[in-house]
Amino acid sequence: MASFPVSSDKAKQLSERMHALGVREQDIDEQFVRSSGAGGQNVNKVSSCVLLQHRPSGIRVKCQQERSQALNRFLARRVLLDKIEAKMRGTLAAEEQRIEKIRRQKRKRSRRAKLRMLDDKQRHGEKKQRRAGVRPDSYSD
Repeated sequence: MASFPVSSDKAKQLSERMHALGVREQDIDEQFVRSSGAGGQNVNKVSSCVLLQHRPSGIRVKCQQERSQALNRFLARRVLLDKIEAKMRGTLAAEEQRIEKIRRQKRKRSRRAKLRMLDDKQRHGEKKQRRAGVRPDSYSD
């Protein structure tokens, strides 16, 4: 197991978790690429982004959370183990469904749906206009 810039307890937990899930270090392909986004010269010159691929399952993970390559290697392994565990439990399908639902909600409405929605709003507004208001002088003693 490679050494990471984290406490020995965290590194030990990671190796135990890898062993429990049956993930071997030999089954992981590791690549280093330049990160993207904010970070200035460090991002442009240093390959701190880590790409991991677990060959048996085909799961790929990309981690560029930190500026440190070594710390990103540790974090990428944790994310990879999360995904492998989720795949084993079958919760990955539920997570994909949740993400797809959010994607559908954010998607732009079709022209027909937009026209239908505006038509419904127009009808609702007209219905409210036809309602009679309350008249205070309608009460008689």
